[in-house]
Amino acid sequence: MPLYLDESLVNETYQVVDVSGLELPVERRLEALGLTEGTNITVLNRKKRGAIIVKVRGTRFAIGQHIAAGIRIKKVAVT
Repeated sequence: MPLYLDESLVNETYQVVDVSGLELPVERRLEALGLTEGTNITVLNRKKRGAIIVKVRGTRFAIGQHIAAGIRIKKVAVT
């Protein structure tokens, strides 16, 4: 069942399902950073003010609460 990145848990890995819920410039910027549909994303930390620290394709970056609310994800089964 898809959920949104702002609902994710720390130290869990998810797969990006959709980023089209965002404004076009934000969507394009995330794609340039490697956050595209089908990409695995690991939540490293959640800050008190809402920023979520994630690891995507070996790179760490922070995503604000408003942007995270527009990124649909699904849990990846650990094997």
